[in-house]
Amino acid sequence: MTIHFDIEHTTRYRFARPVMFGEHRVMFRPRDSHDLRVLATDLLVHPEPDDIRLIQDVYSNSIAIVQPRSPASELELVARFTVEHVGTRVLDLPLDPSAEGYPFVYRDDEREILLPFLTPWYDDPAGIMANWAHQFVQPAGNVGTREILVAMTRHIRDSMIYRPRYEEGVQTPYRTIELNSGTCRDFATLMIEAVRHLGYAARFVSGYLWSGEGDPRGNGHIEPGATHAWVQVYLPGAGWLPFDPTNNLVGGDELVRVGVSRHASQASPVRGTWFGCPTDYLGMDVDVQVRKRL
Repeated sequence: MTIHFDIEHTTRYRFARPVMFGEHRVMFRPRDSHDLRVLATDLLVHPEPDDIRLIQDVYSNSIAIVQPRSPASELELVARFTVEHVGTRVLDLPLDPSAEGYPFVYRDDEREILLPFLTPWYDDPAGIMANWAHQFVQPAGNVGTREILVAMTRHIRDSMIYRPRYEEGVQTPYRTIELNSGTCRDFATLMIEAVRHLGYAARFVSGYLWSGEGDPRGNGHIEPGATHAWVQVYLPGAGWLPFDPTNNLVGGDELVRVGVSRHASQASPVRGTWFGCPTDYLGMDVDVQVRKRL
């Protein structure tokens, strides 16, 4: 079934007095493909920018290079877009016969391209990450390639506690295991590192989640939604497949992807600079609205 989402993402930076702005990189346009089609996009910037350039980064993410007009005591960026989502049926897609059982091996031509996504980001000298990952591999063998990923997704959701954290950055996977808690980007990072230790190619995905909680406004839209992070794993024959360990989602149509990268630090929605005294910075406000058209 085709679903349409209207999404508005507002980021506002506040300062005690006018400051000068440097260049800002805004990742806001969804990555369209056979399952997700972008119908409309708009980017509003206040104060009005001197220049906006649209480029593709090294991962083919759509990036807006914005030079805000300055000086100013506030910077507001509003990204709006409408997408058509047909969903991803992860459990229905057939795998290459050689990849149905674990372990499997990527073809040489695939492995050459996937190498950055096969290589763990964090060093693991004590084998903590490798040991955690191998708990999902049955000692007797004969385990399905996809079943390992489904089990790990469910395990993180069922055994770990989601705790919001508003500072920038991501926990190391070792810290997430130690605390048994984290945010969506922490859980995604943990799963990515774990499956890389098992020989899977995996990448970080940033975007939006439609939570599907009722219709509080009674105006024909379902709210709310949120920025979100999850995982894509490459399986021969099926391609890049989404797994969301925060919500135990395997495919479906609740996830709207915007950017992909090897690590969470490379997929920030907004990144830029400003010039002034450190005490001038008063904070940042973020508001996200995800509406599903009925």
